[in-house]
Amino acid sequence: MAMPATVVEPTRTARLRAAARDGAPWSMFRLATALAASGNAAAEEEARALHRRAARAGHVGAQVAYGRMQLQGIGGESDPQHGVDWLMAAERLAHPVAGYWLAWAALGSVLLPRTARINQRILAAMQYGYTPALVAAAVHLGRRPDPGDQALCVRMLECATARGNAVAALLLSERLQHGEGCQPEPRLAAAVRARLRGQGVDPLPLSVALPVPPDAAGAAPATLAFEEALAPSRAVLLAPRPRLSKIDALLSTDECRLLMAAALVRTRRAASTTATLRLDIANEDLALRIVQLRLARAAHAELAHAEQIQIQRRGPGAGDGITAAGSRHFDSLQPDVLARDHPEAGNRVRTLHVCLRPADGGGGMVFPQAGMGTTPRAGCAVMFDTLHADGSHDSDALHADLPVRSGEQWQATLWLREGRYRQA
Repeated sequence: MAMPATVVEPTRTARLRAAARDGAPWSMFRLATALAASGNAAAEEEARALHRRAARAGHVGAQVAYGRMQLQGIGGESDPQHGVDWLMAAERLAHPVAGYWLAWAALGSVLLPRTARINQRILAAMQYGYTPALVAAAVHLGRRPDPGDQALCVRMLECATARGNAVAALLLSERLQHGEGCQPEPRLAAAVRARLRGQGVDPLPLSVALPVPPDAAGAAPATLAFEEALAPSRAVLLAPRPRLSKIDALLSTDECRLLMAAALVRTRRAASTTATLRLDIANEDLALRIVQLRLARAAHAELAHAEQIQIQRRGPGAGDGITAAGSRHFDSLQPDVLARDHPEAGNRVRTLHVCLRPADGGGGMVFPQAGMGTTPRAGCAVMFDTLHADGSHDSDALHADLPVRSGEQWQATLWLREGRYRQA
């Protein structure tokens, strides 16, 4: 008879803890890896201390893990510069995963410059078989219309799924269902979704492939060019007060699914359903970071000025983790709220809402002062200023979510500050 998980896991940890008493770097690394995977704050703190000891003793895997924990503030305060130093040391010892996290840092353009080394580092991590690198590359290639790139996207998602990545499995199930980059395989898609349900992960909401984003059509096939996330997007002005614009085809099908999948997997881990999820930096992998970089640049800002992205799921009524219509509000922060959340970054100067999946009926936003509303379309964004050019509050930026009559609407929100919000 199988032992309950609550008994098995502590027993395994106890064995690893006993083995680590010899002080060997490998033993400390194994124990730290198990503790970090628990998601428990106290365990993460202990894991960070163990990784530090093993890293100082020369264990290259521990150097990568400790560097990442410092970079993202896992198990203690963030120390991004020292995190980069440890990752650089591990990369000098030819560890490809160190390069992946250095590419992650370089995308922010705070600690490292954005150079062609980003593509080279991600390619090396892919070839090593690092699952987050496979997912990032799959979503990247999935933006392109080339049939070869579409097929590569599916193959990478298959590899990542085989290694147990739930986000990759969610993306793969949709492509198998609809025959995107492959022949339709509805039975295989159903099997993938069934396995995910067994892990407590709900399937993605029904969606269809979107038009290819305009910036993706000219890319060279079978190449990595993550700098395309920096390409300017064409915004169409809808109203001058508030300054309200729309951006069509900003995100691809896979990018919309990625954000929804990240929310579904994260709420599984939290053992609850939630209407609104704010992805903190500790859960921000390269694929999610690239999407946020794309959104920030579409809003004419740097990623470092962006708060963590928020993903919201809205339905006809409250309950079951789905929010109903929102009350009228401003996105700029009141002084007392701002004082508690990076006041040195200044206030929210601009908001970008992107629709990940429109509701079957209703949804969208209304701007009472402008006398107009917006109709959500998957992959398209609405952008508006929350402050005047002189930094004063813009009373015309009052807005509210319109009620969803049927189905669910998924949306992501990125708030941009006046100054730098992120350390990395």
